[in-house]
Amino acid sequence: MLLLHTIKPNKGATKKRKRVGRGNASGHGTYSGRGQKGQKSRTGGKSGLKRKGMKQILLQTPKLRGFKSDKPKNQVVNLSVLNNNFKDRDKINPGSLLKAGLIDTMELPVKILGKGELQLKNLEFSDVKISQSAAEQIKKTGGKLKAEDKK
Repeated sequence: MLLLHTIKPNKGATKKRKRVGRGNASGHGTYSGRGQKGQKSRTGGKSGLKRKGMKQILLQTPKLRGFKSDKPKNQVVNLSVLNNNFKDRDKINPGSLLKAGLIDTMELPVKILGKGELQLKNLEFSDVKISQSAAEQIKKTGGKLKAEDKK
């Protein structure tokens, strides 16, 4: 059960801070991670004293992680939304959906999903992808689908 006193950060989200100079058993004793002699080993020593070359700069810059797919994401329209924005025997394509304000752009593909009940009769679909559950409902109401639309 999630309560105020049981909230914790996700596993791996927090890191323990390095406690230096607390004995050799800690792994950061004796020289406390500063090496032996030199300006950088002493207090008040400047860390950015040495001029860094291009390789050092490259190694220090954070890399962009993750993956971004080249495949465009479908713009989703549910059958229940079509009831409010169209009439019987209307032609439904990306242009009509854009005009109705159901999609944002014509550049990305459109997919009709079967959430909700379709009450309109004889709708004609073109240039859109249609889920299997949506296709069944459209056929029941006498709608027309093009062969390449189903996916």
